[in-house]
Amino acid sequence: MSYHVLVVEDDIVTRSKLSGYFESEGYLVSEAESGEEMRQVLQSSSVDLVMLDINLPGEDGLMLTRELRSQSDIGIILVTGRTDSIDKIVGLEMGADDYVTKPFELRELLVRVKNLLWRISQARKPPQEPQSVENEHIVHFGDWLFDKQRRSLTCSGEPVKLTKAEYELLVALSTYPNQVLSRERILNMISHRVDAPNDRTIDVLIRRMRTKMEMDPKNPQIFITVHGEGYMFAGD
Repeated sequence: MSYHVLVVEDDIVTRSKLSGYFESEGYLVSEAESGEEMRQVLQSSSVDLVMLDINLPGEDGLMLTRELRSQSDIGIILVTGRTDSIDKIVGLEMGADDYVTKPFELRELLVRVKNLLWRISQARKPPQEPQSVENEHIVHFGDWLFDKQRRSLTCSGEPVKLTKAEYELLVALSTYPNQVLSRERILNMISHRVDAPNDRTIDVLIRRMRTKMEMDPKNPQIFITVHGEGYMFAGD
């Protein structure tokens, strides 16, 4: 997304310098040399951030800051040649988000602009509803429903019994769908459920799961063998 930045600065050299730099960085930039022009731009288009010079002719930048903040949550960075810290404090109290003093490094100003726009974008995001914990434990694939928390497996509503080792195997594989897991990795995920485990243990468990779950165990569609590497859970 291209953010829209409004540069409010009466000095044409500084204004052109800022506008040119931020345009080269991919921003949409508008210019204003007074408070009145600033209002005209804000009325005619959507602006994300204002870079506002405190020392504008006719109107004080600090009062303009208060006006802006009372009307919107727009980003405001004050730009000034004053070095008095009182101006900075007052500007922030009026509602400015940040403050830079001339002469400033354009790169530093760019970083400040990016950080402010990121904070604004995060604040504007609608709150996300927490994901249901129950849904995190349920895996659907084809006609199958596997509830990890309840340790239940059903096919079209019909329950299928699993041993502890088979349950652990299904948890391990379904947690990493469409990823090849080596026998050793699978063994490490289930070995605490199996007496005297070895590589053949995984092959035996896979064969048992295919017998229980595959339409054609000789042509498996759920538990895929990847020769030389291991097994992959391919349940849709």
